[in-house]
Amino acid sequence: MSERYSRQTVIPEIGVRGQERMSNSCALIIGCGALGTVIASALVRAGIGRVRIADRDFIECHNLQRQILFNEDDVRQGLPKAVAAERHLKAINSKITVHGIVTDVNYANIEDLAQGADVILDGTDNLETRFLINDISLKLKIPWVYGGAINTTGMTMTIVPYETPCFRCIIPGEAYGSKGLTCETAGVISPAPWITASLQAAEAIKILVGSSSINRSLMDFDVWGNRFKQLKFDGRNPDCPACGHNRFEFLEGRFSTRTTQLCGQNSVQVSPPGKMPLSFEALAERLRSAGKVEYNEFMLRFFADSREMMIFRDGRAIVKDTNDEVFAKSFYTRYVGA
Repeated sequence: MSERYSRQTVIPEIGVRGQERMSNSCALIIGCGALGTVIASALVRAGIGRVRIADRDFIECHNLQRQILFNEDDVRQGLPKAVAAERHLKAINSKITVHGIVTDVNYANIEDLAQGADVILDGTDNLETRFLINDISLKLKIPWVYGGAINTTGMTMTIVPYETPCFRCIIPGEAYGSKGLTCETAGVISPAPWITASLQAAEAIKILVGSSSINRSLMDFDVWGNRFKQLKFDGRNPDCPACGHNRFEFLEGRFSTRTTQLCGQNSVQVSPPGKMPLSFEALAERLRSAGKVEYNEFMLRFFADSREMMIFRDGRAIVKDTNDEVFAKSFYTRYVGA
């Protein structure tokens, strides 16, 4: 171990003691796309003892432009991102525990996912999940590191419960329903998420070794415009519903949605209101009369009406080639059920 991590234990701020702390720590990464793959790779290589990765999506060819853990063979196999990430990360560092979880992170399961974590990393692409991470961070007093990247820009912020402003101090919860830019409409070049994720990983390492050098401001940059800046805050908002009044409205499911547009994919995810474990064998038998069906251990691919739908074992599905959430829900109900 001393040789493997020698280039970072020589740093006084880490040292052998810091390395031991990291080896006894657990990091939860929510989302395994452009941000999550870089974060996961950095933390696994750094020797974080347990890395838990939760992601709802599967790998497609356009992901390879910026998502560093995946390759063309993963696309051919139709692997979920969490499964492929676990496989590749275990090959990088066999001495640590990596657990890839194929799931849609929501108010019903995030507390179980976060149990035992020492830090939470944001690799998501939507505000609702970030508000949810913020709520569980405050409830369980687990620090988390926000990150976002689009086009040529990125930003990140470290949130320490009840010490720094929380995410909802900065962005009001009502903003979660707004339709902002996506990587489909605005594009993204790989350095933007890679820089963002590298900064997030550095903050996670600081947290795990107990450093006092955590960045308590929002870092914002544009790699094309050659701009890096920090936005400092005066402090927490005493009227913040989350950290000011301990109202965890997203964790309570008050704002949960059943359909979600997926960033940059011209696709809509449809989630059943409760747990709905599926038998792919039985579902395939039923759907074959209506269209073409393919499936593996992890998901079922269904083609009908010039549409494609990816269905997962928990009943969740991704309807491709549409951003119409009403249509996606109707298509799902027609073939899978209400």
